[in-house]
This record gives sequence, C-alpha cells and structure tokens, in this order.
Amino acid sequence: MERNIYDLAVKTGQNLMQHGWMLVTAESCTGGWMGQAVTAVSGSSAWYERGYITYSNTAKCEMLGVQQATLDQHGAVSPQTAQEMAIGALNRSHAQISVSITGIAGPDGGTAIKPVGMVCFAWATQDGSVQQETHYFSGDREAIRRQAVATALAGVLTMLNHTATVA
Repeated sequence: MERNIYDLAVKTGQNLMQHGWMLVTAESCTGGWMGQAVTAVSGSSAWYERGYITYSNTAKCEMLGVQQATLDQHGAVSPQTAQEMAIGALNRSHAQISVSITGIAGPDGGTAIKPVGMVCFAWATQDGSVQQETHYFSGDREAIRRQAVATALAGVLTMLNHTATVA
C-alpha cells in the first residue's frame, strides 16, 4: 500500500479513537480499497465498524437505502447519491461517522458531463452533519482510485476536526 494512504489511515484511526467513534465506509468505484486501507492498520477493529461495497445500483438501493428516484434523476455518480450512500451506511451500522465514494475510474464510462476521474464523496456524522465534495482526478484507473481513497480519509479527518471530542 502506498505510504501516504497508510499514514492517513493511521491518523484517521488515532482521531477516531480520541473521539470514541467508529467509522463505516460505503464504496463504489474504489471496490473496497478504503476498507483495505483502514484494516491494514493494526488494531483497526477498535475504530472500523464495517464497510459496504455497493458497486451496482441495486446494491446501493438494497444495502444503503439509496432511492431509485435519486439514481434515475442524478445517476450513480452524483453528490446526491454519495450523500444517500453516506447517510444509509451510517443508519445501517453502529458507527458514528461514515464516508461514501462513487465515481468513474475509467478508462471507460465517462461522458462530457461526467468525465473519467469524476468522483463524488460524502461524509456524515451521528449529529446530522453531512459534507459533500466532487473531485476530478487525473491518471489511470489505479491512480484515480488511489486519489479517491486518500481524499476520503482526509475528509474523515476534516469532519473529526470539526466535531467535539466525547467527554
């Protein structure tokens, strides 16, 4: 695993432990890479609750409660779908914070409106806070997925830094 992703995973775990929180992940284009990154850290069972790999639209609906109407109107790669994935993962777990990743890693599947490299993220916390971002990464399939995992971890850290520590 790339060192910067491992270091981000370690830092994420340390911050989650300080908050007394657990993380749940909902992944599409990264296919479990985020879960692999966090479970590469020894002791991650203390702060990683579970992960969902919802590559198909059916899985997004069945496992995370993404609305079919959201997929029909906005598509699987959209801020709206990312938000529903993050909220659904949080609601279907015992975690206090979630992250979702959905995008087009390529080399096929891109359009003029949604090009290869477009990845939508959402983070949600137990207090109802939700943040979304869309990034446009460059590189091949592996590079796009790697950048997506790093961005997802960095976003968890940002959310944790804006949340009060459990007393």
